[in-house]
Amino acid sequence: MSDIYEDSLKLHQVNRGKIATKLKVACENSKDLALAYSPGVAAPCLKINEDSNLSYTYTNRGNTIAVISDCTAVLGLGKLSAEAGMPVMEGKAFLFKRFADIDAIPLVLNTNDPDEIINTCKILEKSFGGINLEDIAAPNCVKIERELIESLNIPVFHDDQHGTAIVVLSGLINALKLTKKKANECRVVVSGCGAAGSNVIKTIYNYGFTNIIAFDKDGCLYQHDKDSYDFLKKELLDYVNLNDESYDTLADALKGADIMIGMSAANIVSKEMVASMKQKAIIFALANPSPEIPYEDAKKAGAYIIATGRSDYPNQVNNLLAFPYIFKGALLANATRITDNDKIAAANAIASLITDDLSPDYIIPSPFDERLKTVVVEAVKNSCIKGGFIRE
Repeated sequence: MSDIYEDSLKLHQVNRGKIATKLKVACENSKDLALAYSPGVAAPCLKINEDSNLSYTYTNRGNTIAVISDCTAVLGLGKLSAEAGMPVMEGKAFLFKRFADIDAIPLVLNTNDPDEIINTCKILEKSFGGINLEDIAAPNCVKIERELIESLNIPVFHDDQHGTAIVVLSGLINALKLTKKKANECRVVVSGCGAAGSNVIKTIYNYGFTNIIAFDKDGCLYQHDKDSYDFLKKELLDYVNLNDESYDTLADALKGADIMIGMSAANIVSKEMVASMKQKAIIFALANPSPEIPYEDAKKAGAYIIATGRSDYPNQVNNLLAFPYIFKGALLANATRITDNDKIAAANAIASLITDDLSPDYIIPSPFDERLKTVVVEAVKNSCIKGGFIRE
């Protein structure tokens, strides 16, 4: 791993980062200059001034998004300075360009105040076709995204909340096909109720998994403890433990469960806990870099399907399968927001890429599967249009 870090430092140093701008039109003579800039540029300016929507016709706005972060939850590094988070935000822009040909501008903000972040995004709205919120810690990320979705006329998406949830659902859709189980008949145990875990719960519930038991660092979420919870936990009670069942520990809850989804901490699930689950148990152990149970241990304990967040094991849950294509579909649809239905459409499309070769070790496609660019983009585009949140 040290070689990777050293090589990465060299790459970033030699290239001074990972992204750059490029020209789309010629600038070789006076006529080119007159067309692209003064005096010719006055014509599109005046047209846009008459109708602001023409900014999507006469500028690159319709294919440009902002990657905005306060750097309070950067990958596995936690809270960093704005400058220190820039390589990750550049990396996100790099991925948008490479996988969906979207031009993304990284903007790291020197504030952790959610109201300042919200106001900054409102000020920037007219420059971009969408906003991807990145690496903002909970609960601020929830407040920021919700307010921006309601107040802006461009799609806003917090990838850390929704990207993983979409890919988890796509994997579960294919896992159900292999195990011949039905979503509404499965008992799902989720460990981790942060920004990502909460959205996994809501996304799979909206798909049809209605028997979900959730744990966080304080234990099982109960209906009767509602008054002691913060607003995020209170909201989750509409989706989890609807029968207010009692489980003292995660081990108790996993007995007889069909599915375990971990988005919490390393090595909190034992082989004995996996062995106590139902036949053809499905394990999504997504803590990084070390999962809730090592892949080999889960396999030895009898798990039928295992997914992790790592690329060195089968079935990597990688949000790269989702976010570039969700934004591309939304931009092509002239969408003003990305809805829960659009996210489920993306999950179904991702799952659909695996057909005859579906197996316990192949329920999630590779991020380099070229079909994602057409199948997922088209599914999201059609879903956005059907949903009706479209720019007039």
